[in-house]
Amino acid sequence: MEKRDNETYEIIGAAMQVHRELGNGFLEAVYGDALEIEFAERNIPYEREKKIAIAYKDHPIKTPYYADFLCFGNVIVELKCVETLLPVHLAQVIHYLKATNMKRGLLLNFKNQTLEIKRVIF
Repeated sequence: MEKRDNETYEIIGAAMQVHRELGNGFLEAVYGDALEIEFAERNIPYEREKKIAIAYKDHPIKTPYYADFLCFGNVIVELKCVETLLPVHLAQVIHYLKATNMKRGLLLNFKNQTLEIKRVIF
């Protein structure tokens, strides 16, 4: 039997609350602001706009990536507000995980009537 991942479960619960309160139709930044409030209220440790360093052949690349959130120090959370999640959105989370050597990510799409959630285990 698979063990429940309590940390991603807590993050998803916070995102579901934001979606219930705001509904769909806002810009991605609005959901990010609301999610930041929800994380704080639920005592979910997070860093917003977490800089992710990229390296090529052990040389740092000057252009950094920024994950929308890093929660619990090891879960990448990427927000979207698009009609349909595309493979490029999933690839973005996978790239973040590769760059950081982290194992878990969440892709959350707030655009539609139901919150769309993709768990990424790397």
